[in-house]
Amino acid sequence: MTFTHCDQPALDPPLAAFEEPARLDLDRVSVAYGGRPALTDVSFQVPHGECVAVVGPNGAGKSTLFKALVGLLPLSAGTILIHGRPLGHHRDCVAYVPQREDVDWSFPLTVSDVVVMGRYGRKGWLRGPTAHDREIVHEALRRMGIDALAERSIGELSGGQQQRVFVARALAQEPHILLMDEPFTGVDVTSREAILQVLDQLHQQQVTAMISTHDLNLAATRFEQVLVLNRRLIAYGSPAEVFTPDVLRTAFGGQALVLREGLVAIDQCCPPEQGGVH
Repeated sequence: MTFTHCDQPALDPPLAAFEEPARLDLDRVSVAYGGRPALTDVSFQVPHGECVAVVGPNGAGKSTLFKALVGLLPLSAGTILIHGRPLGHHRDCVAYVPQREDVDWSFPLTVSDVVVMGRYGRKGWLRGPTAHDREIVHEALRRMGIDALAERSIGELSGGQQQRVFVARALAQEPHILLMDEPFTGVDVTSREAILQVLDQLHQQQVTAMISTHDLNLAATRFEQVLVLNRRLIAYGSPAEVFTPDVLRTAFGGQALVLREGLVAIDQCCPPEQGGVH
């Protein structure tokens, strides 16, 4: 499922009503699991409308970062601002698409049921969808190329189709900020291209997005900004600035190589210092 940050009962005002644009500001953020640090002293800003790839080895804290950004994990230290306001001052402007492995596929829901959930943050769970909600849901399904699957059970779909359902649900939410955790893992080429096309459209619409991926070549060729994590911020900038031997050695423990053609290679025979590539 997608998740939203819904601490306040009041609905989000239109984007123009916020004093600050749809950006993310993190200042010295730390998060711990069971007393062990998962993220330490992370600071960065994602400008309004930017589309950022988040990369790093397994256990680097990419999922932890996203969960902290939507309030699913408490901060050990630091602050997060969205629209210039602390977490808890927003209801529905941030959509989060988790990894598929975090979802219970046995739950008896149709594709349409899942996508319409993206509207509940704006109206509450007790009110049924309006005709306007249904129009938005249908358009989200159409954009992801799955409108013909609306009445199918989500458990019957392929991995790529399931991922497109999650993205459609996020689109139905009409977010100002979109977080997607490994959306390209285990999906077919058609689903991958559908997701990338929607990301391009959202970028044109000035929706701020952060997308975690283990595909470094995708990050290097399809994203203008890349953020490299390994429990702390290693680098943040353009692919040319980020994908350097020193940065990749620090993040992946000598496992990543920059080829002359500008592509990034992962040496699977050489284990990284901390975890594998994720």
